[in-house]
Amino acid sequence: MKSSDSKSEIALSNCDAPLPDFLAIRPNGEPETVTAKAQYAEGDFRGGGFGGGHGHGRFYDFIWLIYSIFFVFDPIQRHSAKAWVEFAIAYAIFLAFYSSLVFVRSKRTQYLLLLGMGLLGMAYYPLNGGSCGMFIYVAAFVPFVAESIVVCVSTFVASALIMVGEGYYLGISPWSWGVCAFFAVAVGGGNLVAAQRMRANKKLNLAQEQITHLAKLAERERIARDLHDVLGHTLSVVVLKSELAGKVMERDPERARKEIGEVEQIARKALSEVREAIRGYRAEGLAAEIARAKKTLDAAGVTLECIAKPPMLAPAEETVLSLIVREAVTNIVRHAQASHCRIDFEAIEGGTALVVEDDGRGGIREEGNGLRGMRERVESIGARLRIDSGQGTRLLIEIPPQIVEPS
Repeated sequence: MKSSDSKSEIALSNCDAPLPDFLAIRPNGEPETVTAKAQYAEGDFRGGGFGGGHGHGRFYDFIWLIYSIFFVFDPIQRHSAKAWVEFAIAYAIFLAFYSSLVFVRSKRTQYLLLLGMGLLGMAYYPLNGGSCGMFIYVAAFVPFVAESIVVCVSTFVASALIMVGEGYYLGISPWSWGVCAFFAVAVGGGNLVAAQRMRANKKLNLAQEQITHLAKLAERERIARDLHDVLGHTLSVVVLKSELAGKVMERDPERARKEIGEVEQIARKALSEVREAIRGYRAEGLAAEIARAKKTLDAAGVTLECIAKPPMLAPAEETVLSLIVREAVTNIVRHAQASHCRIDFEAIEGGTALVVEDDGRGGIREEGNGLRGMRERVESIGARLRIDSGQGTRLLIEIPPQIVEPS
């Protein structure tokens, strides 16, 4: 979260590209048609991405009817009007099933259409050996309807067995039903791989959208916490300095001018810190923050005791502890009504603990935005925050050993 505005904006905007039609949420919440899924899956499977067939419209969904040309070979060879009539009726029903698969989005209806196409193949296969291609169509489309691999494989096997059984019973050449059975299993298996890949990519896209949303949310929360800590502290100091300047204006004009000058400097620094908070706040270090805390507490009439030197910490942990010291001092000045404050660093079980305590009124009943922000910061570095407000307020931040860098 420490990248600049432009980098963050570019990174987030890259995830906002529109999804393909079949991945988008439909107004009626129904899935895309079978042929459209097959079209996109084919483009993705061949390395062309999901947009492989995008932009061709519904006309492109009928491109696979080219394979139905095998249905016409048998009537041509038989030279019979009856064969052509049978072909016309069967092919009209087949086209009705196929066209419905192009437009229907209900899964239940899609299942029924594929079942009807399979039954049509069973009925017409004894009259036209080329109609075994209907079983291949069923095997090819079922992976885009059924997500279950078991259902898909069962359909492939059933289609192949029906062709083998009918072909053997009717005395049709094994070359005819054998080749069709092989293609039903091969084409169905290839489409099953493509459909599973399509669904995996769909889940990946949805996961990326969620990650993008969470990243934006986390960035907003970080900015809110940083602004709360920075502005809360700065405005508290401005109020103190302004009140002090007002009190000494008549009896000590020189000091009043000095206090007003410091208010101006603090305000300018606050503007700079707000800009830093937007980009990703980086503290100047614990030592500098404690020195700033001493000036703030002195202005509020609170004595600061800090004997131990800050330990060597990783930059991220030092930034978090610096902001916690700042927020703690702000709370002391605004709410605690304390006269004494102690900041200390203790060694605990190989780790380090930061202690900030005061002799104020204590009695914290619930965590406000400041304490909630403290806890979120502490948890973000794997540390733990304890609050004791029985007599005064005592904050204990325990940093595990693995977070502390060796000095």
